[in-house]
Amino acid sequence: IKFCEHNYPEFLDNLSSCKSPHEMFGAVLKSYYAEKMNIDPSKIFVVSVMPCTAKKFEAKRPELSSTGYPDVDVVLTTRELARMIREAGIDFTELPERHFDDPMGEASGAAVIFGATGGVMEAALRYLVELLEGKTLEKVEFEAVRGVDGVKEATLQVAGMTVRAAVAHGTGNARKLLEKMRNGEQYHFVEV
Repeated sequence: IKFCEHNYPEFLDNLSSCKSPHEMFGAVLKSYYAEKMNIDPSKIFVVSVMPCTAKKFEAKRPELSSTGYPDVDVVLTTRELARMIREAGIDFTELPERHFDDPMGEASGAAVIFGATGGVMEAALRYLVELLEGKTLEKVEFEAVRGVDGVKEATLQVAGMTVRAAVAHGTGNARKLLEKMRNGEQYHFVEV
């Protein structure tokens, strides 16, 4: 969001009002889960482990506070976590096998793909096809954009409409995609 605010303010009205998945989950932990477990939200400390350093800034945005407390308290990059694990001398091959907790149960296969680049878009497009056509979209076929590494496009026919989507991996590729859009290229859905 900050990247768009500073470099492409003309696209701000087109941004989704949805929080990123890790911020959504932080909000759920500090509201629904806190209430369900009878825990004061101020006693819950949420740490997100994310590959993108921009998530650190995102977590500090005041509008991302649904309970009066930040939805996510701290963001560690995957590199920072790897360094902490290495410095602590933890050897994962020596750890006993454990199952992850499942505080909310499983909801959909789409949730599994949210963390991957293009995952939110694929989940949304699957839902759109199911909602408008009543059928299941197994996979969205993205094609690499010629001459632009790290940007992929998809065109789908949904309920008689042509839907164009694009996914950019990383800020540098987002810049390339947004420049194409400034020059007239049109998409219905873009994910960075």
